[in-house]
Amino acid sequence: MDEIRGDEIQGGEIRGTARGTAPVPLSVLDLVTVGQGRTASQALRTGVEIARLAERRGFHRYWVAEHHSMPGVASSSPAVILAHTAARTERIRLGSGGVMLPNHAPLVIAEQFGTLEAMAPGRVDLGLGRAPGTDGATAAALRRTDRLNEGADDFPQQLMELTRFLDDDFPDGHPYARIHAVPGPVQATAEGGVQSPARPPVWLLGSSGFSARLAGVLGLPFAFAHHFSAQNTVPALELYRDSFKPSTVLDAPYALIGVAALAADDEREARRQVLTGALSMLRLRSGRPGLVPTPEEAEAYAFSPMEREFVDNWLVNIVHGTPDEVRSGLDDLAKRTGADELMITANAHSGEARLHSYGLIADAYGMPDA
Repeated sequence: MDEIRGDEIQGGEIRGTARGTAPVPLSVLDLVTVGQGRTASQALRTGVEIARLAERRGFHRYWVAEHHSMPGVASSSPAVILAHTAARTERIRLGSGGVMLPNHAPLVIAEQFGTLEAMAPGRVDLGLGRAPGTDGATAAALRRTDRLNEGADDFPQQLMELTRFLDDDFPDGHPYARIHAVPGPVQATAEGGVQSPARPPVWLLGSSGFSARLAGVLGLPFAFAHHFSAQNTVPALELYRDSFKPSTVLDAPYALIGVAALAADDEREARRQVLTGALSMLRLRSGRPGLVPTPEEAEAYAFSPMEREFVDNWLVNIVHGTPDEVRSGLDDLAKRTGADELMITANAHSGEARLHSYGLIADAYGMPDA
């Protein structure tokens, strides 16, 4: 296998700036959730509204996550959503949190994100994961194979190939040496070319130690899924930092964590809203994925003892409550983990509740409103 080298992986801006009194830069992770009685079109419009609010209030980036075969999540095509969002924003960084690389040919992802970079120069991130973002049967349909473990095991090789396409630097004699991802650097070297050689920075995403170590060895930024793997957060970040080798991308580690957080005007309303996401997750984990239920349905649901235990354990890792309570929880999490950035995901039935939450969090930190 051709060796992956961190100094081959070049990118744009990585580090963010904390705004207001926030302890670290704050960003947004959007699953483009679809609630009962709502359409995917409405969810996608809400996503744009969230991105625009985030841009206005000083959040550093807006990412969308690839998921498949889940009625309550409309983010199956991150590149399409990001193109739509790029046309309606001006400054905020946009990216994937993430693209599940084993689901795709690396050349396709290089072309998609090269196109996004051409649309929104200097503000596109390419976050990559090695999980399927769905169940095994759907992953098999996506990949046209039932050899799913092979895809995850081949992730370093796929990453190397994607990086070569992004940088247009396959060595002479390689089977792909004459293949170019367009838009991309080849347009800067072609006769009369004026294309910028810049391309999206690569992030590695994970919920365990594999990507943490790989990101560290390559000197890449790392994003950890604290919102669904909280028990592994500190060990993974420690592994990333211990493994880190400086590269042309980063001279020191940079790690963000995805955080489930929702603020409301009072504690009871916050609890009502996060319970909808918890019930939705319970159904997903039980093999019954559906649209995000309403707060009324979630409150009236008759949880079995086992289901109640699952929901209670799930809610422990969601920072929720009044704006002051959420601010305190986020401050504590940043201090406890040493994360360089917090990427907030607000899962609730309605887009209005999610928009309101991001606004309340920005207010709590005195972030700008420009």
